[in-house]
Amino acid sequence: MPTQFSQSSTALNSFAPRLLDWFAENGRHDLPWQQHQTDTPNPYIVWLSEVMLQQTQVTTVLPYFARFMASFPTVQDLAAAEWDTVAEHWAGLGYYARARNLHKGAKQLVEVIDETGNFPQTLTGWEAISGVGPSTAGAIMAMGLHRYGVICDGNVKRVLTRWAAIDGDITKSATTKELWALAERLTPTENSGLFAQAMMDMGATLCTRSKPACLLCPLQEDCLAHAEGRETDYPVKAKKQPKPSKFSDALLIENIDGEILWLQRPDNGIWGGLWSLPLQFVERIDGKTSGSTAKKVEANDDKLSNMPNDVRSNEKIYEAEFTTAEQIINEWLIKNELVTKSVSNTLLDDAPIKHSLTHFHWYLTPRKLTIDATQVTELNQKLAAAEIDFKWLTEQKAQDSLGLPRAMVKILE
Repeated sequence: MPTQFSQSSTALNSFAPRLLDWFAENGRHDLPWQQHQTDTPNPYIVWLSEVMLQQTQVTTVLPYFARFMASFPTVQDLAAAEWDTVAEHWAGLGYYARARNLHKGAKQLVEVIDETGNFPQTLTGWEAISGVGPSTAGAIMAMGLHRYGVICDGNVKRVLTRWAAIDGDITKSATTKELWALAERLTPTENSGLFAQAMMDMGATLCTRSKPACLLCPLQEDCLAHAEGRETDYPVKAKKQPKPSKFSDALLIENIDGEILWLQRPDNGIWGGLWSLPLQFVERIDGKTSGSTAKKVEANDDKLSNMPNDVRSNEKIYEAEFTTAEQIINEWLIKNELVTKSVSNTLLDDAPIKHSLTHFHWYLTPRKLTIDATQVTELNQKLAAAEIDFKWLTEQKAQDSLGLPRAMVKILE
């Protein structure tokens, strides 16, 4: 049976023409990755921008895209680059799995080009590349190859759920299937790349999450959510559970030359492949500390007790990703009875730095320790024996040469 849409045939058939007319007059036409005004589109540029734009705003992406294109003007350049160089270019953009997939995907694309002489030319071919899902693949087909392609990303889902009053939970597969069917019905066979860009612009500039500019919208006359005055009720999404909170000490272990110990995070997990200060995770149950590092945070209990109740959760909060390097360092500190100290005597400067990730809030407390040359040698030997990637760098050199997650930059600042 054909899918039944809530909108009339007239509304469905006029959707694309109205949107394209609006885009021609009011859309963005100067973004560096846009390909709708060229006869020779570059799928590499579209792929790169689409990955960067996942869950990230255009204004944030622009400087990162410029840096990537300056350093890696072709997919071959990106594939040939060392991971540390790619990570350093990505640092601060967040959702770091995207960077790992991007680097892996570049290598895959070079293999395809070496074998076939060109980028993938089919939706299936693009979906085989790491980190490329159906909507990204559709965007590349439509905008990067000027072929038929359909997108259904977050912006598009917001526009469609409002326009057609789709009240199913967008995290459910049935609603996803309904949205894709509608997106396919609305996407024109010709100029699907132009349509895709127009849909992105609509969601980004008019049909925004809050305070949508309905009076300027070319679709307002038959938008069902607008007719009911319920624009912000869509899209429907199951209420998220409150994020748990986790606590860590971030150790600034310094040598006598003022250099700090940096560890490269494992490829899997949080901040995979980036560089971080050693972390000591703290187990807190109902506001109390326990575990091997508890004694190091008891002095901070007063400031933690003043946090909101949602922070002092009675849920067991402990980070399972206590990396091998951090275990080695923790055991070495305990064995040598070395205690880290507050970075400042003032409560304000020593308060935890809150860093929110997708699934939890992370409270990081900077703690400092200076060790002598003999201790540096001993610690280096233990880390090297475990094949740990580490470096001793000043704060400035670390920021200039390493891929640091935003949380580490917050600590240094």
